[in-house]
Amino acid sequence: MEPSEINKADVVVEVRGSFDAYEAALVRGDADEITAFFWDDDRALRFGIEDIQHSRAEIALWRAEAPPVPADRVVSHVEVTAFGDDVATVNCEFRYPDDQSIGRQSQTWVRFPEGWRITSAHVSVIGAIDGHR
Repeated sequence: MEPSEINKADVVVEVRGSFDAYEAALVRGDADEITAFFWDDDRALRFGIEDIQHSRAEIALWRAEAPPVPADRVVSHVEVTAFGDDVATVNCEFRYPDDQSIGRQSQTWVRFPEGWRITSAHVSVIGAIDGHR
């Protein structure tokens, strides 16, 4: 891949917009909207903090029972890396005001005819790291 195909500005803006909309749906707890951001395929994958879903159908079932993400969650260090026009990764950190733990979220986004969809997602939490910004 040519360097000019990495992080094309318009693609980064599109993916960041989709990521921000997904985050807003998480805070609202809109299970249907959250699920719609995932690829509608049995190969869609989500590794959560204490859960695993293998397919959009499993993600939908899990999300219908899951509580919304707390509204005081702070997302930071959002990094979008686009590869060409149709594939990107999004990685970020998140925290809660009264918790020193660091949450990490990684997603692979692919452009389909219906729009950008998450094909794979991973969420994890680690303890505080000394000197981490």
